Amino acid sequence: MTVTPLPLAPRATRDALGRPLHDLRLSVTDRCNFRCPYCMPKERFDAHYRFLRREERLGFDEIVRLVRIFVALGVSKLRVTGGEPLLRTGLADLLGDLGTLPGLTDIALTTNGILLPQQAAALRAAGLGRVTVSLDSLDEQVFARLSGGMGSAAEVLAGIEAARRAGLAPIKVNTVVQRGVNEHTLPALLEHFRGTGIVVRLIEYMDVGTRNAWQPADVVSAAEMLSLVQSRWPLVPLERELPDQVAQRWAYADGAGEIGLIASVSQPFCADCSRARLSADGVLYTCLFAAGGLDLRTPLRDGASDEQLLALVRSRWQLRTDRYSEQRGQLAGIPVRVEMNRIGG
Repeated sequence: MTVTPLPLAPRATRDALGRPLHDLRLSVTDRCNFRCPYCMPKERFDAHYRFLRREERLGFDEIVRLVRIFVALGVSKLRVTGGEPLLRTGLADLLGDLGTLPGLTDIALTTNGILLPQQAAALRAAGLGRVTVSLDSLDEQVFARLSGGMGSAAEVLAGIEAARRAGLAPIKVNTVVQRGVNEHTLPALLEHFRGTGIVVRLIEYMDVGTRNAWQPADVVSAAEMLSLVQSRWPLVPLERELPDQVAQRWAYADGAGEIGLIASVSQPFCADCSRARLSADGVLYTCLFAAGGLDLRTPLRDGASDEQLLALVRSRWQLRTDRYSEQRGQLAGIPVRVEMNRIGG
């Protein structure tokens, strides 16, 4: 596929609070082969749940065209998500096309890892560099509870090893920590990856969507997680690599690598958020906790020009004032929010 570049903006488009548009999270499917209770609880996402039909999802040419629009407005980093993105047939072909976009300097993938043994080599050949694998525990009983009884920790580890053999690097592991569920299994998880070059990132449990029965008491704060880790392995702080990097970086004092802490609840980073999200059906969301978004699929399929699409995206970003995590404690009740399976993490 030949992609004609659009003129790049001299500087990234900024929102109403002065935050630049640098990152795009691209969901390629709303389907997943897990039923994690904090994202797609199986009681809600059962056999009768209606996922997007094929014609409702953006086609690959449509995705490339829209990503090209975002790049022209300042996006340089792209993360491909789902649902589970490896369920999207032909994903390596899409990544190959996206990799030809001038101005897009970094493409990463977030996955549960189960399908990496079959796909890692093709993904690497298509130009994918970085991969992040979700893994909440190595304890198989805890893992089953957190995956809805689907897959196994051993299969995820096999996927990580397949990614390593294929040359995907760096590899990161995302671990969502819930009080009374998996925090007691963190030492074993960290021990497994110490000295491997794989960075584990411990993430505070968030109230994404409206279906996971989230309560503040379920959150293990980053400060608590740091204390837990330091009680076993001394850590030293590291500088952030980029100003808008969400993870606090800590290195093992003995040189066995580093970990990350993502304190999105206890220490919100809304002020530095530069992320837009595009759902599989072509809706632009300007916040992980957004109630609604901007439909780009309809004007795209109705014949809108690149210039018209660019103006729509620019206008929506310039009006953006989202800072949900900073305001969480001031909000009453459970506001309407988009579900995580539609826009990834």
